[in-house]
Amino acid sequence: MLGSSTSRTRLFALTAPLLACSLVACGSRDEGDSAGDDSSTTVTIGFDAPLSKDLAAVGLGMRNSAELAVKKANKDKLVPGVTFRLQAKDDQATPNIGQQNAAAFVAAKDVVGVVGAYNSSVSAAMQSTLHDAGMVQVSGANTAATLTMGADYKDNPKREYDNYFRTISTDAVAAPVMAEYFYKDLKVKKIAMVDDKKTYGTGIVDNFTEAYEKLGGKVAIHQSVNPDESDYAAVVNSVKSSGAQGVFYGGEYPQAASLKKQLVAAGFDAPMGGGDAVKDDQLVAIAGKTAADGTCAHSDGAPIDSLDSAKSFVADYKAAGYRQPYGVFGAYVYDATTALMKAVGTAVEANGGKADDVTQLRPKVVEAMAKVSFDGATGKVGFDTYGDSVNQVISVNCVKSGAWKDGVKVVTVK
Repeated sequence: MLGSSTSRTRLFALTAPLLACSLVACGSRDEGDSAGDDSSTTVTIGFDAPLSKDLAAVGLGMRNSAELAVKKANKDKLVPGVTFRLQAKDDQATPNIGQQNAAAFVAAKDVVGVVGAYNSSVSAAMQSTLHDAGMVQVSGANTAATLTMGADYKDNPKREYDNYFRTISTDAVAAPVMAEYFYKDLKVKKIAMVDDKKTYGTGIVDNFTEAYEKLGGKVAIHQSVNPDESDYAAVVNSVKSSGAQGVFYGGEYPQAASLKKQLVAAGFDAPMGGGDAVKDDQLVAIAGKTAADGTCAHSDGAPIDSLDSAKSFVADYKAAGYRQPYGVFGAYVYDATTALMKAVGTAVEANGGKADDVTQLRPKVVEAMAKVSFDGATGKVGFDTYGDSVNQVISVNCVKSGAWKDGVKVVTVK
């Protein structure tokens, strides 16, 4: 019996990591539909997002949405003679892992372009590698304006990477909508600003602050948290004693939820705002229904469930039986993946219908991507001269009675 027990323990020790990887898409995962007929060429779409750890819920919803787009393209024979395959890699929301994933995609001769990342800081780490390889990078989640218009985007916008595109609005577009909602609609005239020190968090706080102060609002205090920590007592005390009537948090939903919960517990039950990375059902689960109330966050476009253009996406996603919801970014990732595949179709057609040498096709796909235009799940899909989305509609969403109420205000930005 001892020998038998030892053997089982050793077998489990060897197989458990493999099982864990399969459950959370550790490393990479290949998805698509059937391999196609013998005459088709398989072209791989790379995908990068956090598929494990704190942000796995949003990353897996994004991956599922990209997978759904690939399956539909293959079913509809979007590009004659080409069968698409999705290869997903987990960046764990870590820039250096994202850069490593980008290098791996470049080295893979069948990968034509990359959908991702979720985090703006991760995409920033991937950009130069993919640019040097002449590969499209398209995101349905990145919102930092610097990714498309450079560090000096306010005064001297300059596109550094002509291979980078996105199907979602930037924080420079969305944050002013939130600033106006807090100042004019919620009557918050004095606010505390908190960020997580990351590219996305600091960027959206900067965009919000500029717009809020132009409206006449006052920033009572500006604090930062360490996203790897969970005790925000020092920040909570500073905010509570600052005289602020509300808080705006630049960061993601796990930390936003903890901050809101701790603020309420300390007696500061005021509105808290955030960007699209705050808008997740898990925020309510983490903070608790009572504490989560009064949290508001923007999202791109009108609420997906209200769009006629998204009905097919929503129905297909439900029919596919995915365990994770598509979330705030799913439809935008779906459109980003479709846009990339449409660009591949244009490049293949210009290449005499041939897609056998994907590495040579990559720069042609970049060129075609700039001209992509179609009606997608989220509405009009296309890109301006910086690679930014031409569809600039912003929704304000708030937690009321323990649940997100989407589209409490919808604004078309001109």
